Amino acid sequence: MAPISFKKFVTKGDFAQFLQTLSGSLQCVPEITDAEGDVLRVGSSDLELMQGVEPLPIIISDRLWGYVRAPEPYGAIFAHLTVYYLQREQDRRILAAEALDKYREITFLYAFAGKIASCLGIREVCQLVITEAHKLIPSTNAMVMLYQEAQHHLEVIACVGQTADAPPTFSPSQGIEGHVFLTGRAEIVNDLHADPRCDPRYPSSDYAVICAPLKTQDRVMGVIRLGTSEHIYYTAAELKLFTALTAQASAAIENALLHEHKIQEERIKSNLERYLSPQVAQAVISSTGQVSLTTSKRRLTMLFSDIRNFSGHCEQLAAEEVVTYLNEYFTHMVSVIFSHKGTVNKFVGDMIVAMFGAPATLPQHEQRAIAAAIDMQRCLVNIPVPWIRQHFLTGIGISTGEVVVGNIGSPQHMDYTAIGDEVNIAARLQGLAKGGQILVSRSVYDAARAHYTFRPYGDIVVKGRKNPVEIYEVLYTEKP
Repeated sequence: MAPISFKKFVTKGDFAQFLQTLSGSLQCVPEITDAEGDVLRVGSSDLELMQGVEPLPIIISDRLWGYVRAPEPYGAIFAHLTVYYLQREQDRRILAAEALDKYREITFLYAFAGKIASCLGIREVCQLVITEAHKLIPSTNAMVMLYQEAQHHLEVIACVGQTADAPPTFSPSQGIEGHVFLTGRAEIVNDLHADPRCDPRYPSSDYAVICAPLKTQDRVMGVIRLGTSEHIYYTAAELKLFTALTAQASAAIENALLHEHKIQEERIKSNLERYLSPQVAQAVISSTGQVSLTTSKRRLTMLFSDIRNFSGHCEQLAAEEVVTYLNEYFTHMVSVIFSHKGTVNKFVGDMIVAMFGAPATLPQHEQRAIAAAIDMQRCLVNIPVPWIRQHFLTGIGISTGEVVVGNIGSPQHMDYTAIGDEVNIAARLQGLAKGGQILVSRSVYDAARAHYTFRPYGDIVVKGRKNPVEIYEVLYTEKP
């Protein structure tokens, strides 16, 4: 949260204008000084009126901000109003900071869900979990332990920091981790070595730990543990956020276990259908049709869709409401994309990135992308949630051409995605589009002009391209 400048508060802005108006009405100008006694606002020029008047302190939450001096009975009035408006400004900034923190947390969790959903190997999933947990909560050590029923022990699957030297297995009946595993309840220990459950085999430098179970509806699969050698205290808010992350991690780990042991093919299909249309998902599972997840160059169409001024709208809502509205919005938009045989590549905050033509080849993918974009805009203005209809306006950008598509990333984490100029162009067009607009590149226009109505929208220069890109706006009606 940005600190309040007391000088700017009393000399500029709304409160300064209010003071000026009130001073004119009362015909009395207060003198305001900061905590060090420097004059910030000069008082009445009538020295006789000010003679003998004691300054009144401006104190909020035991902090002295400054002093107000004015003849009675106006001194107390000005002091009270200064405290009131200063407190209100401080509360407003606190609320804004909390809303921003919640939005960042939600964005992080959405991004985490997108990353983890593409992982199938159990060690790959666990390594991603502790890597992302490190970003979310301050820690120097982390590990994921899964319960091995046959051996009746907790096995370390992934770890970072000093825990890399810890034993590879632990008894589920010992230590804080064993307690969390058996009870299924997350826990904070802010003085680790004072806790009688502390396992001496852990690094002695650990000062505090935060530990949460990995559980499904019917069982606890393991434990995630974060530790820190710094003298900090984990909070209930961090535990709540960590629990939300472990809930997503639990689902991903369960899916990975099912995949590795080939227990339920339908669970894999369910995961795939979060990104692909049902027809494509079935083709991937059965290995039929023109489907390939290998990295290659191919011509496809990229669609970017983003809500205009989403951060501003979120400041009006509680975090739970933001999630509810986003889930409703994503549900409808993804359904539209799937209906036109598109693939949802990823969510970036409130932005949707979709592909048409991968992993399955798709005839007339430019026309399908435009049809999807139009239906997305029509769906949004008719969505059965009044608040979304009133506040969500999306800009959509579409480009087509040759890109590199496939599993791209590192050995620890890979995403099925596309890279290339056309991806950048689609993103730029989305950024230019106003609420309700659909902007396309010349390549899309050339492929679909016989089927849709367009109008020229100008040119843009894209970094790395010699010639500017021609832009066209798709003209459509809100109702089919």
